[in-house]
Amino acid sequence: MEPLGDKQIRGSFVNCTKGEASRLPLPRGLNELPWDDLDFLGWRDPGAPDRSYLVTGTRDGLVGVALRFPAGRRSILKQSICSLCLTVHGANGVSLLTARLAGAAGRQGHSVGAYMCTDLACPLYIRGKKRPDSGGRFEETLTQEEQIARTGRNLDAFLAKVFAQPAG
Repeated sequence: MEPLGDKQIRGSFVNCTKGEASRLPLPRGLNELPWDDLDFLGWRDPGAPDRSYLVTGTRDGLVGVALRFPAGRRSILKQSICSLCLTVHGANGVSLLTARLAGAAGRQGHSVGAYMCTDLACPLYIRGKKRPDSGGRFEETLTQEEQIARTGRNLDAFLAKVFAQPAG
């Protein structure tokens, strides 16, 4: 991923207002991030632990999604797996993250969720640049490039749900 600036990041959000996007905290050390190792940028809000953000490049340009952790929910599982990168984590390493849908459906309260790495560091786990506190990665016959592509497809499927309009 190419390095992103404040305006690019804030302008990419599809499921929050421009005012909300202008107030959200950007990741610390934005200029020092390992951009060459990032397929998407994900971070938690240090001031609001129930909020996270994800920005990725798509065919249509940058897409940013504001995510939330369901209130009061903590994993009771000893291990769980991220639906994006398939990294296995110990308790609380994977969380159900929900996103309001884009557009009118989101303003009406519709949302979608997926189990993801709580720290949204999937690209770093795939590349072996970061290791989960407990758990790990499956030994796979797929190459690292194929695992990266799979994670991208999984993220694209989640984003398609964010843009979907509920029936009826």
